[in-house]
Amino acid sequence: MKFKSSLLASSVMAATLMATGLAVAPLQLAYAQAPATATQRAERFKAAEAYMHGNLSALVTDLNMQASFAGGGSGVIYRKGPKGQGAILLADPTKGTQTELTMEAALTPKLKDAGVKADGIVDVRPTDYDADKKVLKFAAGGRDWTYELATGNLTANAPYVAPDGMVSPDGKYKVIARDYNLYLVEVATNRETPLTFDGGYDQRYGQNYPLFGDMADANSETPKMRLSVQWSEDSQQILTYRMDRNGAYIWTGVQQSPQGSHFPRAFNYVYPSAGAANVPLVKPVLIDLKGKATYLEVPATELLWPGDPAVYWAGDKIVYEWSKRGYGEILLYEVDPATAKAVVRVREALKPIVTVTSSGIRHAPEWGGNFVISERSGWAQLYFLKTGENPEGGKALTTGDWEVTGIERIDKDDVIIAGIGREKGINPYYSSLYRVTKAGKITHLTPEPLDHSTTISQDGNWIIDRMSSPTDPTRTVLRDAKDGRIVAELGRADISALLATGFTLPEPFETVADDGKTRLYGMIHRPKNFDPSKSYPVIENVYTGPTTHRFNEDYGGNIVNGLNAMAQLGAIVVTIDGRGTSQRGKAFRSSAYQNLAEAGLDDHIWVLKAMKAKYPYFDLNRVGVYGGSAGGYDTARFVLRRPDVYKVGVASSGNHDQRIDKAWWPEVSMGIADDATWEANSNIPVAKNLKGKLMLIHGDIDDNVPIAATMKLSKALIDAGKDHELVILPNTKHNVTQPYYFQKMFGFFYDNLIEPRADDPIVQK
Repeated sequence: MKFKSSLLASSVMAATLMATGLAVAPLQLAYAQAPATATQRAERFKAAEAYMHGNLSALVTDLNMQASFAGGGSGVIYRKGPKGQGAILLADPTKGTQTELTMEAALTPKLKDAGVKADGIVDVRPTDYDADKKVLKFAAGGRDWTYELATGNLTANAPYVAPDGMVSPDGKYKVIARDYNLYLVEVATNRETPLTFDGGYDQRYGQNYPLFGDMADANSETPKMRLSVQWSEDSQQILTYRMDRNGAYIWTGVQQSPQGSHFPRAFNYVYPSAGAANVPLVKPVLIDLKGKATYLEVPATELLWPGDPAVYWAGDKIVYEWSKRGYGEILLYEVDPATAKAVVRVREALKPIVTVTSSGIRHAPEWGGNFVISERSGWAQLYFLKTGENPEGGKALTTGDWEVTGIERIDKDDVIIAGIGREKGINPYYSSLYRVTKAGKITHLTPEPLDHSTTISQDGNWIIDRMSSPTDPTRTVLRDAKDGRIVAELGRADISALLATGFTLPEPFETVADDGKTRLYGMIHRPKNFDPSKSYPVIENVYTGPTTHRFNEDYGGNIVNGLNAMAQLGAIVVTIDGRGTSQRGKAFRSSAYQNLAEAGLDDHIWVLKAMKAKYPYFDLNRVGVYGGSAGGYDTARFVLRRPDVYKVGVASSGNHDQRIDKAWWPEVSMGIADDATWEANSNIPVAKNLKGKLMLIHGDIDDNVPIAATMKLSKALIDAGKDHELVILPNTKHNVTQPYYFQKMFGFFYDNLIEPRADDPIVQK
C-alpha cells in the first residue's frame, strides 16, 4: 500500500511558502491550485504566520515583565514597556520606590558595538542588580552581559563552563569520572587515585546512561555526562550510586542524515521502557577517600527514566526516596552513614497506585520531620510526620476538596504552599499561595479570584505575583509575604496593538458532564474578524493527561498561543479537559487507571456538543484533532476509536504503544499491567478503524518517545490498507515544532478539513 502524495509537497506548497516567508522551489509552483483558491489559501496562511508566537508576542506589552529578585531579594529587577521602548527598572519593596536604571535604546548601540546583530532596538532581559556597586546584569543577543551604570562600561560575560569534576567543601579534592569509574584528584598536585576499579558499561559509577539525542549531538555513544557525586560536609566521603543495567534492553537508534557525514550513524543506548521485564537498578553507595565502598542498606531503585536517584545528605544523615516499580509504594529512608543502616520515616501506599505527579515528600529538618503531599483523603493534602512517628501517619495541616500542588517555602513556624480549587465559586484550576502554620491555620496570600504565578524572595519576605485569568490581562505586583498585602504594582499587560489587528479574544467554556454534576472546562479560540453567521470547522488541540490538565488558566497562555495561529486558517480551535486528568481530585482522575485508551474520550465529545448547542456555527461534521507526545497518542486514539466524530488528525511524537515508552509515564497511570492490558491501551490494534485522514509526524532522533512507536502504528495502518501520511523529520528530537512541521500540519487541516474537495467522502461541508 503506497502513501498518497501530500498536497503540501506538491499542489499548493507555493502559496504556503510565500505566506510564511520560506523559499519556494520551482517544482512546487508547477502544481498550484486555481488562482482564487490559492489566493485565499495564501491569505489564510499569512494570517496564521502573523499570530505565531514571536510575531504575536511583539504586539503584547508587559505580559511577561521578566521580574525577578535581585541582590539576594532586597529588590526586584524588571523590564517595562512595548517592544523597542523597554526600560529596565528596580523596585525596592522596603522603601516603596521604583527606579529606572536604563533603557534598551541606550544599551543597543553598546551591544551592537560589542557584536550583537539586530535590526532596531535590542531586547534585553535583566537578571540581577547590585545596588551598592550599581552594576546591572542582563541577557541579550544570546549572551550574558555586565553593565556598570556609573561608567557606562559594558562587558560580555564569559560563557558558563561546567566544572571538571566535583570539588570537596575544603577545596583539596575533586572527583572525576572516566571509563565508568570514579577517580579522586588532589587539586594542588593533580595526582589521581582510583576510587573504583570494576566499572563498565553494565556497571557504572556516578553517571547515568546517556540519551540517544545527546549521543547524536556529540557523535559519540559516550557524550560528556553530568557527574552525580555529593560530598560530606567534612570532605571525607562521597555519596553516589552504582548503576546496574540489570539485563535492560539495549536499543539501537539511527540518525539517517547526520551533520558532516554522507552516511547514517547508529547508536546503542539504554532506555527503560514500560513493557520491559528488566530495567536498570540504582544502588546508593558511600565511598571514602581510600576507595572503600559501603552500600546503603536500602533497596535499589528501579530506573524508570535516565535520571539520578533521590538520595542526598541532610546534615549528618542521608535521605533516600525509593519507589516500587508501578508506583504501588513510596518510602523515605533516613540512613546513618556511619553504619549504612536505614530507618523508614515515610511510607505512602495507596490503591490502586500512588500517583506521584499529585504526591510528594519533602524532608523538613526545620520542623524535625517530613512533609507529605498525599491523596489518602481522595485529594492531595499536606501532612507533617515528625521523625520517629508512624511512617504511615502524620498530622493533616490542610483538609478539603482541593489540592496542594507544591511546597514553596519552609520556615521555622510555618510553610508556604501552592494550591488549586480551595476557593469556591472560581475556576478550580486557578492557583493560589497560602501560608500554613503548625496548628493548621491558613492565610490566603493571593486572595484575588485569579490564577497566581508566584516567586518568593530568597529571604522569604516578598512575593512577585503575576495574576491573571483567560480573560483578565496579567497584572504583576509585589506582595508582603507575611500577609499577602500588595506593596507595589509593577505593570499590567496591554494588548491594544494586538486587538487593532482584528484579533478575537479566546473564550473560556464550561458545562456539566453527563452525570449532571461534574463541571468540565475548555477554551475556544476563533479566527480574527470572526463572523458568527458562518459555519466553522472545529479543531481540538488535545493532551488528556492524566498527569496534568490541558486548560490554560492564565492570560498569557491563551493570548500568546499557537492555537490562535491555527484558528486563522478558518477554523475554531478548542481545548477540553475531560475526566481522567489531574488536579481535580483522585476520583476525577481515576477513570484513566489502566484505561488510557478510553479515558475522557466521550467527555470531549460531550463538551463539543455543548459548545455546538451554545454556538450553532460549530460544524461538528468537520472535527479535527492534533497533539504532540501523549497528545499525539490521544490524537490517534480519538481518530481511531471515535472515527465518526474526529475526521482529521495530526499526531506528532506519539507514544502509540505504551510498552515501548519510557517506563515512568505509562506506569504512573497503568501501574504494573499484564500484556493484554497494555495491548488494549495501544493504538496499534485499532489502526483498522481509520475512516478519516491521519498524519503521523516524528523526529528521527527522539529520545523521549522512540520513533518506533510511530513506525509501529504506520505499519499497522499499512497492513490494514489504510491510507495515511507519514512525516519523518531528520535530526529532530521530541519537540518537532519547526517551520516544516507547521507547514505540513496547517496544510493538512486546510486541505482536508477547512477547505476539502466538494466530493470528499470523508468530510462533507
